[in-house]
Amino acid sequence: MDFLDEQRMCRLYEKFILEYYRKEFKNLITANASQIPWQLDDEESSMLPVMQSDIMLQRGDRVLIIDAKYYEHSTQVQFDKHTLHSGNLYQIFTYVKNQDVMGSGKVSGLLLYAKTEEEITPDCEFVIGGNRISVKTLDLNQKFSGIARQLDEIVKTNLLTGHG
Repeated sequence: MDFLDEQRMCRLYEKFILEYYRKEFKNLITANASQIPWQLDDEESSMLPVMQSDIMLQRGDRVLIIDAKYYEHSTQVQFDKHTLHSGNLYQIFTYVKNQDVMGSGKVSGLLLYAKTEEEITPDCEFVIGGNRISVKTLDLNQKFSGIARQLDEIVKTNLLTGHG
């Protein structure tokens, strides 16, 4: 039952973020949960999984793909070292690279974790193969104005400034 509850909370978290952006930035950006086509060298795709983004924000030729993560543990620990979940990083990287067909670097990705009770919360940024990949933590345990401020900052940083 805990697993089902976590799945429901994850879906609610994704929907909340998507609907927030649709409502609050409706005149500035496009916000959808879009499928990302595989950039194939041939036509054989029958065994490939569908790449379904949680949230895709677009303004002009700039795109931010957000993968919303709602887990009890936002990092993994190996040999006393906290690292990002490799599967999550591979997933967002794959989405970004397949969306950035022209290799322009104007597509970026964000893993957005819901803050947990953990002391270590991811907050980092990388440029991998010309595309920016960020990892942030959204603190849901605060007044709505604080949540809105964090979500607004994501759009300002990734789509409304000269970054990327």
